[in-house]
Amino acid sequence: MTSNLKLQLQFIDRIGIVADMTAVLLDYDQNIVSMTVQTKGKYAVVYVEIECDRSQLDQESLFERLKKISGWRKTKIINTLPEAKRERGYKVVLDSVSDGIISIDEDGAVTTINQIAKEIFGTGHAFDLVGKNINELVLPDTDLQDCIKSKTIIRNTKNITTEKGRFQYFSCCKPIKDTKDNVVGAVAIMKSVKEIEDLAQAVSQRSQISFSDIIGKSHGIKEAIALAQKIADTDSIVSIRGESGTGKELFARAIHLDSGRSGPFVPINCAAIPESLLESELFGYVEGTFTGAKKHGKPGLFELAEDGTVFLDEIADMPLKVQAKILRVIQERSVRRIGSMEEIPVHARIITATNKNLERMVENDQFREDLYYRINVLPIHIPPLRRRLDDIRLLVEHFLFRLNLRLVKNVQIITDDAIRKLQRHRWPGNVRELRNVIERAAIITDSNEVDEDCILFSFEAGKSRKATGPTENNHLSNQSLKTMLAVYEKQILEDALKKAPSIRKTAALLNVSHVTLLNKLKKHDIQSVRKQTAGN
Repeated sequence: MTSNLKLQLQFIDRIGIVADMTAVLLDYDQNIVSMTVQTKGKYAVVYVEIECDRSQLDQESLFERLKKISGWRKTKIINTLPEAKRERGYKVVLDSVSDGIISIDEDGAVTTINQIAKEIFGTGHAFDLVGKNINELVLPDTDLQDCIKSKTIIRNTKNITTEKGRFQYFSCCKPIKDTKDNVVGAVAIMKSVKEIEDLAQAVSQRSQISFSDIIGKSHGIKEAIALAQKIADTDSIVSIRGESGTGKELFARAIHLDSGRSGPFVPINCAAIPESLLESELFGYVEGTFTGAKKHGKPGLFELAEDGTVFLDEIADMPLKVQAKILRVIQERSVRRIGSMEEIPVHARIITATNKNLERMVENDQFREDLYYRINVLPIHIPPLRRRLDDIRLLVEHFLFRLNLRLVKNVQIITDDAIRKLQRHRWPGNVRELRNVIERAAIITDSNEVDEDCILFSFEAGKSRKATGPTENNHLSNQSLKTMLAVYEKQILEDALKKAPSIRKTAALLNVSHVTLLNKLKKHDIQSVRKQTAGN
């Protein structure tokens, strides 16, 4: 009866051990199934599997011969070779993964398949598919073979119907290469679309933002993140400076999370709340203060942010009267509700943000100098997108991934030509504008590639894709400086009108007079936008 004998032998390491062992086993007419050597310090450990009739083998004599090999230290019978242990561990790991995994070699033979993949393809536990050609299996596509032929990554959303029902999954196939960069196979990872949707929903709905959510590798953004992380757990006031759309609130939320404060993050848009309501919102009021006041009064946002963070966004738009009261809150660490003489202690950290030049506003008596010095203790400057062009690809890939999950589309990739067009744009709306441009592109494209024709800026959005030139710069390349500046000015005006709730607010945002803005709107014939916003 034939059975395998597995041995572990230890020798003092030297050249020729394998040859000497092979000679001994051949003398005993034994078939060697496998032999491996591991070096451990000054010793060589040899693992050998022999196919033999153990009842007929003179095991004692064989062991005596093995002892006579130079450098021998010990011989041990074992049940499992290291390769088998590794293979079993590898299989356990693969089967414990929640994604389906299948790989093939360059000839199409299955080299790996885990239990999830078997269930996806409806083969279950009963079949060992390793070694079989993938063409013999009932699979829904040929992405793995196409991946080997094209030598590129292939991503697709797939549908398959088995005895257990319909299964929708996202597949990513990647070529396997050897040390010389030759493609020797391909591997596919399959994830349930339902699982991806649930994950995307959980991520999109979470209120907590960390520094890992801030995308970018450029020097400016990394420097801003490093400073924000360094000061996150202090009590000092932070002033976040940056143009509109750069992600100031994102930084504020990340600082709050990293601070470890137990209280909530309370954002306040100082420009959006009417001046008549701003004081009552910030500081609260007592019962009977004014007509329509709540019966038992109302706590202000500073009170609601106890042990947390108050984020005063667009603080430059805060009226001077309210600025004086904010200064008092900072100095006294307490608030007084409207209509009350009682001082209520507050223990909230303050973070401010603005896209305006506070220094110039102080010079023009538009912002209190004493408040400026109190809030400008730890300024963080977020660079505009035009100064971090290397981050555009990272941001685009991030936005595309999130959009594709939300729209349940195949994963789209951005072409190099599209990236170059994006990098030539001035980005007055910064990252917020980029996100809008990419969402527009992801929706209008008919393929898995987002090319430059799909990249439409605000001044191009109303045109057909074919009528649009390859880039904004190429569109104006033969125009005079005056014409190019006029196009750019019109774009700025249209973007500003979309951000502000009224013509007057738009004028304040652009730091021009109301009359100047109306004249510019008339000059650029921005009729429809003016009609839409004039009544607000």
